Amino acid sequence: MDNLSDTLKKLKITAVDRTEDSLDGCLDCLLQALAQNNTETSEKIQGSGILQLFASLLSPQSSCTAKVANIIAEVAKNEFMRIPCVDAGLISPLVQLLNSKDQEVLLQTGRALGNICYDSHSLQAQLINMGVIPTLVKLLGIHCQNVALTEMCLVAFGNLAELESSKEQFASTNIAEELVKLFKKQIEHDKKEMIFEVLAPLAENDAIKLQLVEAGLVECLLEIVQQKVDSDKEDDIAELKTASDLMVLLLLGDESMQKLFEGGKGNVFQRVLSWIPSNNHQLQLAGALAIANFARNDGNCIHMVENGIVEKLMDLLDRHVEDGNVTVQHAALSALRNLAIPVINKAKMLSSGVTETVLKFLKSEMPPVQFKLLGTLRMLIDAQEAAEQLGKNVKLVERLVEWCEAKDHAGVMGESNRLLSALIRHSKSKDVIKTIVQSGGIKHLVTMATSEHVIMQNEALVALALISALELGTAEKDLESAKLVQILHKLLADERSAPEIKYNSMVLICAFMGSDALYKEVQDLAFLDVVSKLRSHENKSVAQQASLTEQRLTVES
Repeated sequence: MDNLSDTLKKLKITAVDRTEDSLDGCLDCLLQALAQNNTETSEKIQGSGILQLFASLLSPQSSCTAKVANIIAEVAKNEFMRIPCVDAGLISPLVQLLNSKDQEVLLQTGRALGNICYDSHSLQAQLINMGVIPTLVKLLGIHCQNVALTEMCLVAFGNLAELESSKEQFASTNIAEELVKLFKKQIEHDKKEMIFEVLAPLAENDAIKLQLVEAGLVECLLEIVQQKVDSDKEDDIAELKTASDLMVLLLLGDESMQKLFEGGKGNVFQRVLSWIPSNNHQLQLAGALAIANFARNDGNCIHMVENGIVEKLMDLLDRHVEDGNVTVQHAALSALRNLAIPVINKAKMLSSGVTETVLKFLKSEMPPVQFKLLGTLRMLIDAQEAAEQLGKNVKLVERLVEWCEAKDHAGVMGESNRLLSALIRHSKSKDVIKTIVQSGGIKHLVTMATSEHVIMQNEALVALALISALELGTAEKDLESAKLVQILHKLLADERSAPEIKYNSMVLICAFMGSDALYKEVQDLAFLDVVSKLRSHENKSVAQQASLTEQRLTVES
């Protein structure tokens, strides 16, 4: 390595004198040394102080610029060299060089910047602020025939697109058009994969989603699906998955989704529909997820239910009951839940037998499936008849009570509580209440009344008020042991309790006058003081209910 020390000394002199021929020779020697032992050579370069001179050598006019950038790219492969490169002020002149017309200079400059900023979000953010994104997008358009330059741009986009701050800049360029154009030319799997790796993070941005749809990406993705669906080659299976996943991602944007739905007549919507009955699990999954995404507004949901999508989803679920694919189950249930949101769809879906299909998954031990199953049932039971039928289903109620204790899965626990409450509120049925009491559900409704979410608190209190009005004798012991009276006292005394919570708490207090045991607890806790303060509450309903409750308490005592 003595030769290297000589080269570095010589380079220091020639860098100042700017004798191009000797400079060129020194740079060749350095590149050779780096090729033989990159780490050791990089350490010597760092120790020699030559890095500081490189900034002045990165001139657009010099014939040596590409080699200097190449050396920087090579040394910056070592993590320990990246900060010294930044400290030597190399980033700014390198960014300037991205405006060069020389393709070799562009390639080595891109490599150098990529290696210096590798894995550093703060340096990548600095590049974004310096405006490299529009410059690189322009380069991709101009030099799309140059494979090495194209790959350099794609790698840079892949790194920069991970940063949220880049999305707005990307959206203001024609990146979507350029990537789709490039994608259409690719035949090799690896090249397509590279473009996919840029498209996925970019497609998380709604504005770019729409640009990609308008640039014709969806047609490319559908073509891939058609070509690869029957292949069992590993690359083809991977490509099919990536294409169908990206398709679903594009549908997450409201504008891009509506553009592709085209009133339910669109070619894309029809093609996606045909994935659901396919035998390919990946396509079944993507198809169901796509329907769940299309079902994000009432108009789309109503159209899809009218056109038989529910039956397709039920058939799909039937194929996955025994040892089924959990992701497909979850996706199909998500789609059904969304479709059940418009009021007009509920009766149609109930008469199609959706609840029977959904109940087949009661035995599932997978929390994501349990969560969607509960959500779907809760959306469907607005009708009294449906709520009564389900509320008398002992197996369902017992499972709900069990899931109300799923402490590790807050979503499942919350949905189970809400469904229990909904069965009572919508059915208003004594039989349903008896089933829930016998299955041990009362304590969970009482706990739900202390939830941090007002909507859940209120649902619990309304259900408890119905229980107290219709079946107080049956539920009395459970209400007592769950300490509901103490909880109501706290809710009424707490200034932060919402008006509807105070109102329904007082309704319950009045209902408890029909039970000796519960009413004794009410008297012991001096409710009169708390209630009389609420007569001057700013909410009229609360104030009126407070006067009424106060009268009842006074008369009874």
